[in-house]
Parts: sequence; structure tokens; C-alpha cells
Amino acid sequence: MIVGDGVARIKEMTNGIGADSVLECVGTHESLMQSIRATRPGGHVGFVGVVHDVQLPMDEYFFSQVHLHGGPAPVRRFLPELIDLILNRKINPGKVFDLTLPLEQVAEGYRAMDERRAIKALLRP
Repeated sequence: MIVGDGVARIKEMTNGIGADSVLECVGTHESLMQSIRATRPGGHVGFVGVVHDVQLPMDEYFFSQVHLHGGPAPVRRFLPELIDLILNRKINPGKVFDLTLPLEQVAEGYRAMDERRAIKALLRP
């Protein structure tokens, strides 16, 4: 899906208005622009983690009238509890993973995500 397709789908679902709030959790220029363009004027985009090669066109951002808030993802704070919930089968994160690889192929998992061949790679021992 290209940036415009996702934005068009959100606009279609919201009668042309856009989403009230959008979470951007990928960190690329494309994902941030899709988030801003899918948000209604006055809406909020929250982003977490480290961004990669993002150049925000200030004129487009300014006229979008979107609030942009972000910061580091507090992974270490939540990870122990989340792992416990997963191991006790209280939550199922499996819907996010579309590529499963052995741990030894971690570099291929990152490469597949970077090249958009996978959304998230699950590494198994």
C-alpha cells in the first residue's frame, strides 16, 4: 500500500474528515506523512521511538492544522509485563507478525521490514 492509499481509505471511512487521533509507530518519512495526511484538522498524531530519515515539509504540516507529539518508546518499562501477558496467553500479539524466522536470521528480519516485505518479523530460538 502506498501512502495515498492508506490516507484515502481513512478519509473514506471518516466521510472525508480524517481520524481524530493517529499513532505513528514505524518511524519513516512515509509513515509520518501518512499519519499527518490521515488526521483531521485539529486532530493529533502521536509518534513513538526513533524516526529514520524524516524530513517534515513544514508548509504542508503547518496548513494541516494537526498536532504532532512524540517521544521515546518506553519499551523497557512495559516489556516484562507484556511478555508475562503473552506467555500466560492473556494477549495474542501474533496478528502483527507476518514473517517468522530463526533467531540466527535476525539481520534478514530487519532487512525484510526495511524493504517492506514484512510488517513485523517474529524471531524464534
